Amino acid sequence: MKSYYIITIGCHMNQADSERIEAFLSENKYQALDNYIKADLVILTTCGIRQAAEDRVYGLVNQIHKTNPRVKIVITGCLANREDVQKRLKGKVDLFMPINELPNLLALLHNANHQSSSSQTELRRLSGEKYLGITPKYYSSFTAYVPIGNGCNNFCSYCVVPYARGREVYRASSDIIKEVENLLAKGYKEIVLIAQNVNSYRSGRIDFPLLLKKIASLPGNFWLRFFSSHPKDLSDELIRVMSASDKICHHLHLAVQSGDDDILQAMNRRYTAEHFISLIEKIRQAKPGIAISTDVIVGFPGETKKQFQNTAKLFKKLKFDMAYISQYSSRPGTVAWKMKDNVSELEKKERELTLENILRQTSLKINQDYVDRVVKVLVDRKTKKGVYQGKTSSFKSVQFSSSQDLIGRFVLLRVKAVKSFGLSADLVEVLDDNL
Repeated sequence: MKSYYIITIGCHMNQADSERIEAFLSENKYQALDNYIKADLVILTTCGIRQAAEDRVYGLVNQIHKTNPRVKIVITGCLANREDVQKRLKGKVDLFMPINELPNLLALLHNANHQSSSSQTELRRLSGEKYLGITPKYYSSFTAYVPIGNGCNNFCSYCVVPYARGREVYRASSDIIKEVENLLAKGYKEIVLIAQNVNSYRSGRIDFPLLLKKIASLPGNFWLRFFSSHPKDLSDELIRVMSASDKICHHLHLAVQSGDDDILQAMNRRYTAEHFISLIEKIRQAKPGIAISTDVIVGFPGETKKQFQNTAKLFKKLKFDMAYISQYSSRPGTVAWKMKDNVSELEKKERELTLENILRQTSLKINQDYVDRVVKVLVDRKTKKGVYQGKTSSFKSVQFSSSQDLIGRFVLLRVKAVKSFGLSADLVEVLDDNL
């Protein structure tokens, strides 16, 4: 029996892709190993959003190739279509496979191994997005990431995703709902719908608000989340659906990227800072207590200090619960790749620290309102120190102690202390799975 090992780098979508790769290889009689040293096949599900993630792949491929020279290496994910990556790793990687080619993985590997003249183009043309129909080998027994589509049509000027994953293709709503129903029947507590832009979903007459509504109406005790949303597609109807169900978590991740209109235009984001602010105000009014997280890029080409200050002002005004702040990293093939990266590394770091300081202050103030409050938490792991950790509906990280086996269970906790990015609490009650 042949063996395999999978390395996943990057987002939840990459994790979901790796779960499908696991299932496909298992179905084809491959055995999973816990390292790559003796594996016949190693697959890297890669991320190319930032240079650091890309550099990690180069290091891993060299290390794997040196440690296990006979291994077959497959690159999938965001770096699979990059010609410069293919050139750099020539002779070390056996196959560069866009994820939608997964149903043809073994045939493509066979052709690559034997340098066959048979048409790989035909294999690729027929594969489409069939891979999303593969029942995954879920890594968790209580939280499941359910892809509702793949690809992106937005072409933000800094982003490689449309080039890496292609145009938007969405699954039939019936297939998505069937997958969720099967998960709930197995006792899953948290369903996370994912796509590059979930709220552009459409399948026939079903748009994302209606899909969300249908899933939220399914029987069972579960939480429903989704990632990621684009501000230009966040509709009033979606806000109404979110506010109508407590199963839909009190958390929304909405990437702003910049608080300056000229930079937003250069990024091809297709909304203004004022529009983004109005969306957040509308959401908070419709679903009181909702936590808002965001993504932001500092040091985009041409960003002046004054333009950055507009982002800082937006942070102060909107008071995010969490923000994922990144320094601009130029990506080959994007529109921004041709722009002059004229903000120094030192200035980028200073701008990042400025936003982090604002975030720490605002998130701490928000979290202080949780003190002495009883919150429902889904326990997801135990730390190395033996302390349990979980998430609230509002995506707050909470730690507590207990001698019971509680991973994958809902519990009630009383918050006793807070930090900027986490809460600590005492166990009040372990909830019955039907509650």
